Amino acid sequence: MSMSNSLKKLSSCVLIDLDGTLINTDGVVSDILRKYLSKYGKQWDGREALKIVGKTPLEAATTIVEDYGLPCGVDEFNSEFYPLFSAQMDKIKSLPGANRLIRHLNGHGVPMALASNSSRANIESKISYHQGWKECFSVIIGSDEVSKGKPSPDLFLEAARKLNRDPGECLVIEDSVPGVLAGKAAGATVIAVPSLPKQTHLYTSADEVINSLLDLKPEKWGLPPFQDWIENTLPIDPWRIGGPVIKGFGRGSKVLGIPTANLSTKDYAEELVEHPSGVYFGWAGLATRGVFKMVMSIGWNPYFNNTEKTIEPWLLHDFTEDFYGEELCLIIVGYIRPEANFPSLESLVAKIHEDREVAEKALDLPSYAKFKDDPYLTK
Repeated sequence: MSMSNSLKKLSSCVLIDLDGTLINTDGVVSDILRKYLSKYGKQWDGREALKIVGKTPLEAATTIVEDYGLPCGVDEFNSEFYPLFSAQMDKIKSLPGANRLIRHLNGHGVPMALASNSSRANIESKISYHQGWKECFSVIIGSDEVSKGKPSPDLFLEAARKLNRDPGECLVIEDSVPGVLAGKAAGATVIAVPSLPKQTHLYTSADEVINSLLDLKPEKWGLPPFQDWIENTLPIDPWRIGGPVIKGFGRGSKVLGIPTANLSTKDYAEELVEHPSGVYFGWAGLATRGVFKMVMSIGWNPYFNNTEKTIEPWLLHDFTEDFYGEELCLIIVGYIRPEANFPSLESLVAKIHEDREVAEKALDLPSYAKFKDDPYLTK
């Protein structure tokens, strides 16, 4: 063990936040607020998202009422909002890596607590739509069961107490700044998984900041490692998308020497939220040309500082001509790494070619190769 690793506190239990960490509550909340605010002639543009993420329901409601100048009180807002929210709870999906993490920790007997700024009843309702979750947590605790919600440490201190663990033995996993501050104030080790894009600079107090739960390395903190990586790749549930090839930013060939076949993102807004920024791979089908290996990026391309999240596949074949406008069908079957920034264009290009080598090798494995014959690719 290296000196740096030996100085890390080893964890014996995990305290996990719910909204934005394990489930995509933000997407449903945004949809409801968009419709709710329209009746007052207001438009939800997401500008309050950073202000309300990780807050208690009362704090979030107060922010919305005040910032949008609504002609109603906070109590009236909540009385109208929560029935709408409750009716949509079954649509709140688990975030990538959530089921995998819960099953992994539970299977290895690692004690887990769910500690959320939501009320206990609200937590119970949300997780009832996710099979097996409730049984995996030794402790479930909401902000209505302690004196103060996050960023106060009360929730995590109480969760540690109920697990009969010292807070210093606990690993906290959080998506919000208030949650991270609460975990650190409790004396725990904290991993941040920011739920809002381009906000990692706000999480300086976290012990580690990761792109998504797919990138969590439990062994770094003394917990059992995942065993499901194959040849530096992580299998994922197949994701099928398609559409005409668009020109995109034209950077692939002109700047990087790597011709990408970009897809429009307008029909895949929900999928883009569900899939973390990063590098993926799979198979690509062009009706008149055949099926090809493919590696792709999803994200903001921080080196170029994109303002929108993009889908940029690179078909691993030497084409003699462009095929803009042709229908492209993709099956994404595996994950390689999180999105990252690079100090130079040369280092970015080198990493992209390294990703290509990983994808090409992995796609020859039976578990991935079988998808080459999927009818979706040649529809």
